[in-house]
Amino acid sequence: MPDHIHILIGLKPDKSISDLVRDIKANSSKFINDKKWINGKFEWQTGFGAFSYNHSHLTNVIRYIENQKEHHRKKTFKEEYIGFLKSFNVDFKNEYLFDDVNE
Repeated sequence: MPDHIHILIGLKPDKSISDLVRDIKANSSKFINDKKWINGKFEWQTGFGAFSYNHSHLTNVIRYIENQKEHHRKKTFKEEYIGFLKSFNVDFKNEYLFDDVNE
């Protein structure tokens, strides 16, 4: 079962990533719950990850997102996410990372 999504967007500098993610989570949760696609109430996990890319890397990012199904046969989302944090030199503590649905 999919446990996360990747969204590639262009965002103007005066827009907040936090506001965008809040709105996506709120509207998609309402949609899923209104459609009753799952038993019980659907909720997104608290928090999110956001990474910026240079326009010159756009083709590679698109290819990466398109290959998610194959990619996740080899690597869990948590492994992928920690890899991103390390690649971008983001300091983190494991105890503050999200709960992995596969653990």
